[in-house]
Amino acid sequence: MRFDRMITAVEAHAGGEPGRVITGGIVDVPGDTMFAKMQHLQRHRDEIRRLMLREPRGYPGLCCNILLPPTDPAADAGFVIMEQVEYPPMSGSNTICVTTVLLETGILPMQEPVTTLTLEAPAGLIEVTVTCQNGKVTGVTFRNRPAFAAYLDQTIDVPQIGPVTLDVAYGGMWYAIVDAAQIGLEIDPSQGAAIVRMGEMIKAAAREQLPVVHPDNPDIAGISILEFTAPPALPGADGKNTVVISTGTFDWNDPSTWTGVLDRSACGTGTCARMAVMHARGQLPLQQDFVHESILGTTFTGRLIEETTVGPYPAVVPAITGQAWIYGLSNYLVDPSDPFQDGFVVGDIWGGVS
Repeated sequence: MRFDRMITAVEAHAGGEPGRVITGGIVDVPGDTMFAKMQHLQRHRDEIRRLMLREPRGYPGLCCNILLPPTDPAADAGFVIMEQVEYPPMSGSNTICVTTVLLETGILPMQEPVTTLTLEAPAGLIEVTVTCQNGKVTGVTFRNRPAFAAYLDQTIDVPQIGPVTLDVAYGGMWYAIVDAAQIGLEIDPSQGAAIVRMGEMIKAAAREQLPVVHPDNPDIAGISILEFTAPPALPGADGKNTVVISTGTFDWNDPSTWTGVLDRSACGTGTCARMAVMHARGQLPLQQDFVHESILGTTFTGRLIEETTVGPYPAVVPAITGQAWIYGLSNYLVDPSDPFQDGFVVGDIWGGVS
């Protein structure tokens, strides 16, 4: 028996959103910043993403993170996030999973009752405060990069749906944010297929009609995520959401490509984007908790720490609190004779994947 590669990973989820964390088998990649390392992986080593996220080793709802040595001396560890069709600069659920794996596996030392550390994400340095008890991470609070609204109450035309009014905000990725009731949807698992289909259509139209570029990094451009919002169902929650993540390349002429997958958690960066929009409207002040409910009924708690600016945009610095759970330890092997070293996709669940 011979293998070309073995990748070691820890399987975890935050609020139901799976965030696999690669801990061994990839020593480092070139790049003088974590964003540059992310770009190197995207341009030259994308077979790692395909290997880990596609079948038979992955599935559409999975995210994956690669632990890497930090490039900034202020950071304790670095990581790059891989999703089905993109490498996001930042992700809340993945940050919570990475932090939990770093501490619960002993890669970084845990100090009870509180551990503080700094992570280097492609978006920049992320300060993290972790509550710990009996060797278990019981809560992760991270201070995100600034979030801001780029468009408020913009009406776009969506083929087959009609006019849709939405907001566009950056919370670590670019989000189009839509009130689900506006198009007759409820945020419920039973409506998952309709949510995904309509979300992908609105996202494609918004991306075409409302261009966005991050003022500090022109490589962070274009709406990539659609967030539906609704009133909360859980007692004590302040809002509910679900986020539509693409699993392929959208084509208006091919309905089989109008597919994606729902974020199972309350979505950390989506919560940041929604809070930035609410603050811009005067609906959410600083230093007030915002409990955000997911489609599964799990929650993340957000809070706006301070105001700032990003280029021409008034912005806010958000913090997110959530918890992750480790559910598996895995060794992934690549046999040189395996015909699926890059994984595979089948249209019954993947739709149009490039």
